[in-house]
Amino acid sequence: MNQPLPPSGEAPHAARPFHIEEAIAALIMALLCLITFANVLTRYFTDVSFAFTEEFSVFLVVVMTFVGAATAFTRGHHLAITFLVDKLPARGRRWQRRFALLCALIMFGVLLWYGGLMCWDDYETEVTSPGLGVPQWWYTISIPVLSALVIVRLLQLLLRRSA
Repeated sequence: MNQPLPPSGEAPHAARPFHIEEAIAALIMALLCLITFANVLTRYFTDVSFAFTEEFSVFLVVVMTFVGAATAFTRGHHLAITFLVDKLPARGRRWQRRFALLCALIMFGVLLWYGGLMCWDDYETEVTSPGLGVPQWWYTISIPVLSALVIVRLLQLLLRRSA
């Protein structure tokens, strides 16, 4: 059975370069499992719940979403519906891919901008988180930072495809 080649055209068994997103994703998954398991055990044996687990778990899931998006773009495995695009000639498909990347760049640019504004607002107004009481900007700073990571990966993909 033949395996389809990745978008880069390399063989499936070829060595892939390491990306920091993969290590971050593994760490986040381990933390989520540990926190959830500890909360379940604590709740089962003591009828008390760790208050911070939901707040921290939601933060980790948000981070995981951005890290996953960056990884998917890096590998060229982002969700795509290509029924109509596949019917275009090669030049049309190339332009459509560039247009899709441009749309993604705009979206993550908007997230970067408004995430930065939200983070600054949380910092300026000294909003604290409900569960732990830490400054809320500790959580919201992840949105502009990780949006910038996705933008870097999108630009790398755009440069790689235009070369």
